[in-house]
Order: sequence, then structure tokens, then C-alpha cells
Amino acid sequence: PHRAVLAGADGLDGMPVVTADLHSALPAVLAGVLADAPGARVAYVMTDGGALPAWFSRTLDGLADRLAGTVTVGQAFGGDLEAVNVHSGLLAARHALGADLAVVAQGPGNLGTGTRWGFSGVSVGEAVNATAALGGRSVGALRISSADARPRHRGVSHHSVTAYGRVALAAVDLPLPDGLEPGLARLVVEQVAPLRKRHRILAVTTRGLDAALRASPVALSTMGRGYDDDPAYFLTAAVAGRHAARLLA
Repeated sequence: PHRAVLAGADGLDGMPVVTADLHSALPAVLAGVLADAPGARVAYVMTDGGALPAWFSRTLDGLADRLAGTVTVGQAFGGDLEAVNVHSGLLAARHALGADLAVVAQGPGNLGTGTRWGFSGVSVGEAVNATAALGGRSVGALRISSADARPRHRGVSHHSVTAYGRVALAAVDLPLPDGLEPGLARLVVEQVAPLRKRHRILAVTTRGLDAALRASPVALSTMGRGYDDDPAYFLTAAVAGRHAARLLA
């Protein structure tokens, strides 16, 4: 039924697009968006780096009444709409679902080999490039952790550094939450320094986001850690949503 609309669609009209590495960022990003823009229509574009069927996600089931819809792209399937690639998926989110804002992330799961390039999250940088090609505004949800036992994921994950520093060829807004624990904050500032050459690093207030995250209709969990185990991860995703919501104005 959307064939005619999409046949003529060629741009996003400046729509904000939040890109995230992990599926677990989705509810936190959404909490940040709706905390400041409760009436925003948010679509989820699910890429095929993790699980392929949308119905595998308990998160999507719990967020169904808060999303304008889900578009599965590439080899992923089972969304409200299905699209060939991220480009057509973003266009479907904007022009078929009527989204004000989109969140792009892989489905549940994550493939990684512990090497610089061998992980499914490189698709984050590709989503940034697609957003730029279509005239959208990219906001990156950095993957930050103070609790991950693996050095390559402590502070800013090497996934984010590679995806935004090497794969993304267009400028991105990269919000950082204020109030990070001092040691973590110093590490993060050091790690994002190379990204400043191309991207905009922004400090965003977390005021009110703790309550918004705790009120999420789905349990917040990443790599087996809940919100209280690793608040920096969820707050970073939430401030990306908050910044994207402010761009709607």
C-alpha cells in the first residue's frame, strides 16, 4: 500500500536518526526522546546484524504502544514494514510510518570477534552514511560502560570508536551525559578526542532521565547487566534520544 509514496521518496526532510550499536539501547533512547517530546512518533529500523526475526525481541513487544512501528531491513524480517536496506528502511519510516524520528540498531544479539573490524556494529557507521545521503540528521548513541570486564569495551567501546571514527564519513552529533563518575568521565573524554575531528561532541544534561529510564515498560539490560549495574550505558543512550528530540524543535 505504500508503493506509490516510496516510489517518489528521496529524502528524510532533516529527520533526526539515532544510531546505536546494540539492541539494548533502544528502550533507553526511546525513554530519552519521550521524556522531552512525549508526542513524537518514533520508528525503529532494525538491521540484520543480530537476530533476524523481529518477533524474537521481547523489547519490541513491550514497546509496541510507544513506537510508530518497526521496519526490518536487509535479511531481518517480521517488522510492521520490511525494506531492502537501511536507505529504503529510513524512507519507509519517514514516509510510510510518518515518523518524526528514527532509531537504527541491530536486532537482539551481536556478533563480535574481538578484532577492530570483525563485529556487526560497523553497520552503525553505514547507517550514518545512509542518513547523510538522504538528508537526515545523525545522532550517535555511544556505547559507554564502567562495568564491562573487557578492556576494549571499558569507557567508550572500540565498537563506537571504529564505527564513528572510521566507517562514518559524515558528521554526527555525539551526546555525552553530564555527571559521569569522574574517573570514567576522564577516560571518555580521552577516548572521544579523535572523534572531534569530524563529529560534534556535546554535553547533555541527564536531569529527569533516571526517572524516565526506571519507568521504562521493558527491563533495561545489556550484556547481562541492568540499569543499576551499568548506568552510564543507559544514560548515554538516553541523552542521545534527548538530543534527537530537541532537534525536532
